[in-house]
Amino acid sequence: MVKLASAREFRTYGPSLSKNRCEYMNAGLYLFATIVLCCAFASQLSSEARSGLVLFLISFAIMILVNLHDLVAHLAGIDFRLPLMSFDLQLFFVEFAVPVVQVLGTLLSFLGILFLLIQDGKGHVYFKLEQHALNMLIAGSVLWVVGSIHNACQIYERADGHVQILQQCVYIPFLMGSLSFMLSAILNYQEQHSGIIHHGIHLLGKTWIWLGILGSLFFLIGGLTNVIKVFKMQQMNGLRLEKLRGGAHERLVNAREGQVPLILEHHHQTRSHPVEETKVTLPVPTPYKDVLIGQTGS
Repeated sequence: MVKLASAREFRTYGPSLSKNRCEYMNAGLYLFATIVLCCAFASQLSSEARSGLVLFLISFAIMILVNLHDLVAHLAGIDFRLPLMSFDLQLFFVEFAVPVVQVLGTLLSFLGILFLLIQDGKGHVYFKLEQHALNMLIAGSVLWVVGSIHNACQIYERADGHVQILQQCVYIPFLMGSLSFMLSAILNYQEQHSGIIHHGIHLLGKTWIWLGILGSLFFLIGGLTNVIKVFKMQQMNGLRLEKLRGGAHERLVNAREGQVPLILEHHHQTRSHPVEETKVTLPVPTPYKDVLIGQTGS
């Protein structure tokens, strides 16, 4: 659910001419998905609640595509060499883990809403299907919170202060929205198991709807701030984001330039082509007794 707010500049969206365009498209699609999400929750308060479930599916599908796009862009920055992530913990826990966790969480929420839509269309009561749907909504929101926390664990050393403020304005609303969704899913689960039994669309109670509206507004604020951040970064000259220094990306760049070979490749080459041992003969030291005899003879 959470749009990745990467602190470092090494993502690859394709050729340099289309990089800015893809960045704008990525941010714009996520903003559009948050707007659709707000409309989906608002429709749950009207008589067209079933159409709101379709809007949920559309919003979640767009968010999955956006996060997958972020994941591919980060992996392309290191030529899809996953072992290089062992040299850079932030690359693994933020640039790689955040999109993966968000894709899994959004996929679970997508399936939960889909199960409720199928249940409502069938007209028959499937208690196991409804139970799975409620559990998936909880699990998806928990993964959103985990991804939001990972997204906040970023290290800045030389990034511009204005950019850092924009970064915080991006991931803080996402964190608040994720917490709202998790709280709404948990309270809705307890509400459905402690009172009157509901089925289908009615499994999504008023508490889930109002807290979901609050969470979707937080996501809308985060998506709008992300668009502003991307626009500011494209207009700024000089240092914008933190360079990926001393880690996987710099090691890969140095290997391309022939300065420092990759440790993994160097280790592989040494295994396949063992280095020949060179024997060095050291001069034999002259005994002290021979030195004294030579001096006496002279």
